[in-house]
Amino acid sequence: MLQKYKPLGVLLTLIAVFFSPTLFASGGTMDLTSHGIGYAALLIFGIAYALVMLEDVIHLRKSKPVLVAAGIIWAMIGYYAMQHGMNHEAEAAFRHNLLEYAELFFFLLVAMTYINAMEERQLFDALRAWMVNKGFTLRNIFWLTGILAFFISPIADNLTTALLMCAIVMKVGGKNTKFIALACINIVVAANAGGAFSPFGDITTLMVWQKGMVPFADFFQLFLPSAVNFLVPAIIMSFYISKEVAQGDGEVVHMKPGAKRIVGLFLMTIFFAVMGHSFLGMPPVLGMMTGLGLLQFFAFFLRKTHKSHYDRAIENTDDVKEHERLRTLGDGAPFDIFGKVAKAEWDTLLFFYGVVLCVGGLGFIGYLSLMSTAMYADPAFTTWANILVGLLSAIVDNIPVMFAVLSMEPSMSEGQWLLVTLTAGVGGSLLSVGSAAGVALMGQARGIYTFGAHLKWMPVIALGYAASILTHLWLNADLFTKFVH
Repeated sequence: MLQKYKPLGVLLTLIAVFFSPTLFASGGTMDLTSHGIGYAALLIFGIAYALVMLEDVIHLRKSKPVLVAAGIIWAMIGYYAMQHGMNHEAEAAFRHNLLEYAELFFFLLVAMTYINAMEERQLFDALRAWMVNKGFTLRNIFWLTGILAFFISPIADNLTTALLMCAIVMKVGGKNTKFIALACINIVVAANAGGAFSPFGDITTLMVWQKGMVPFADFFQLFLPSAVNFLVPAIIMSFYISKEVAQGDGEVVHMKPGAKRIVGLFLMTIFFAVMGHSFLGMPPVLGMMTGLGLLQFFAFFLRKTHKSHYDRAIENTDDVKEHERLRTLGDGAPFDIFGKVAKAEWDTLLFFYGVVLCVGGLGFIGYLSLMSTAMYADPAFTTWANILVGLLSAIVDNIPVMFAVLSMEPSMSEGQWLLVTLTAGVGGSLLSVGSAAGVALMGQARGIYTFGAHLKWMPVIALGYAASILTHLWLNADLFTKFVH
């Protein structure tokens, strides 16, 4: 099924064919849009992204093809630049893209480390066990997992949020495959919608914020449009969920020492990032790395105190159940912060490097200028172009799509930047393969939540997509006259 969908490289190729460089001037340092190197770069990126989209079929990690493609594209640019005395321009362009990636890399690495630390402290397991054993109906679970996904994903990433909620519905759903499939669709839509109104909710929103296109506080103007995107399909789907009481398994999970304090440190880290960027004008990554240092200090504290705390607790009780509970919390094994760093989603981080460098290379060659002219030359078409970005992100990963838009730097109002942030974030919900959350859940609920099961409800999800856009256009009409630059 995935083979039917074409990568961004195909779209760029079509633009290169239909829009002559004599009609549209390239904004890059060099214009190779009609040169063999330019065509070769498009072909290489197209092949690499086709392999990315076939990841679940061929079981090749998505970072590998884009890493190689980035190397080849910039090697070709470097060779051409060397032949024409443009070494410094090519090197400066590469370093610029590398710096943009480095800021986002360290930001995401810190966020992933905190999430892994919370997971190791059994915070998410305790939440899951509480929900499973509370005696909710299946419809209650449907709504609870959706609402939690909507509100957790702005802080944690939508992938982790979706996996956590899916584990809950798999546990309570049992053999009720209809409930599991609908709940998974609801979770994907909710997680993507929740990530759209926060600078931390999705990589695309983070890129827009760090680029300075939208101030931190203004992202929350998308809260109601995002809520509409989630609620419209959720309300319709909920009528197809039964009200039978979910059966828990009686499992009790206790959080390990320090779990709540790590949540507090994470919120403090986000505060540092926001304040540093808003009031000091420093990149958000400064606050995030400072927060990582605080987590390391706390890890040191846990290592020094947990063993003695465990030993004293064992000595002070003869209760067999209490002994067993203490053993589940760990026998004093040290909290290893670098173990949490090692468990970060390195494939995603490296994939992000490859995408940023590939798209940056195509931009330096001149293709993004052609694309920008084709999509944003007519101000009357800007809204439709931004809606199209959302539809495209249902087929292609939204990271390269948003990075391409940011690299084009079209002259748009803040309302339009918020619109493209919204559509790129929630557009991936239209198809199960349109977001990391959807792809992950197809693996977790294999055979139940499938491409076809999601596709069956696409008209309902599309209704939410359209309603969210209309809500934004109505509520935030004043922002469409407010320009960033």
